[in-house]
Amino acid sequence: MLKLSSREIIAMHIANELKDGDVVNLGVGIPTLVSKYIDDKKIYFQTENGLIGMGPPPHENEQDIDLIDAGKAPVTITPEAAFFDSAFSFAMIRGKHVDVAVLGALEIDCYGEIANWSVPNQPILGVGGAMDLVAGAKKVIVASTLFTKNGSSKLVETLTLDSSGERRVNQLVTEYANFLFQNGEIFIKDIYGDLTFEELESRIGLPLKRKISI
Repeated sequence: MLKLSSREIIAMHIANELKDGDVVNLGVGIPTLVSKYIDDKKIYFQTENGLIGMGPPPHENEQDIDLIDAGKAPVTITPEAAFFDSAFSFAMIRGKHVDVAVLGALEIDCYGEIANWSVPNQPILGVGGAMDLVAGAKKVIVASTLFTKNGSSKLVETLTLDSSGERRVNQLVTEYANFLFQNGEIFIKDIYGDLTFEELESRIGLPLKRKISI
């Protein structure tokens, strides 16, 4: 069996969190992979540049330069796909017509507040739809590797990067575990990596709680 990469593992577990009939916005990076793993569920993927009804990423020889998501990555469309302008798209988001937003993040604090748009010492092109999605989606799931390239945890006590909004996210799905946030505490819903609960708590450097029902 082909071993999945960390990014694919995260995307697969997030796909399992989605419910039949959900309208879902996928952010750039790892979130774009989620559409590969929805199986027979009917999920309506939306992108803020004006499309609902995205299919899985196309094969290289099937790419259409006119079909891209908000991160300019090529996409496919489903038979019932609809196109609209950016204003209509953001009205959907701000009007809370998006059931789930799946976003990447650079940092997540213990309350579930995220930073995902400003990278230190890098040019800033703008926040894009991040702040609207954090504020407007009914549920927000973060798709991210748990540790940075230098081994530090992206789960932190206090954000050191610019916040994407005061709204707290619901979940963080990583290659090691699925985390939930409640009243300033971090709960582990599921562990599916090769680190135990105690090892995760030690490496993250924050107190963790056992699974809760949601």
